[in-house]
Amino acid sequence: MISRSYKTEGLKENPHNVDVRQLYNHESAQVMHILLQAGETLKPHKTPVDVFFYVLEGSPTVYVGKESQVFEKDTLIESPANIVHYLSNEGNTPARILVTKAPRPVNPTKIL
Repeated sequence: MISRSYKTEGLKENPHNVDVRQLYNHESAQVMHILLQAGETLKPHKTPVDVFFYVLEGSPTVYVGKESQVFEKDTLIESPANIVHYLSNEGNTPARILVTKAPRPVNPTKIL
């Protein structure tokens, strides 16, 4: 059995300069844990594969295409491939989000 905790995984360098930890990285999928402190925002970007976000804690705002909405924990949000998306934490408490890309991208994410 293999297990990983975001608390013990190292920080992954990223263009957003936020706390990102890689939890799973195989051809079939890639899973990242993102911790957004109050006021932190990812840069708008496009991912070449389908993505879904699962809110673990907090109330982040999720932007997909021209839509945006604040989501509570235990919510899954889909973002199709090649659609502009990003996350922000406009609340006063940290937000933790699990991000799954399937399949694992072979081309880089495009920051806008």
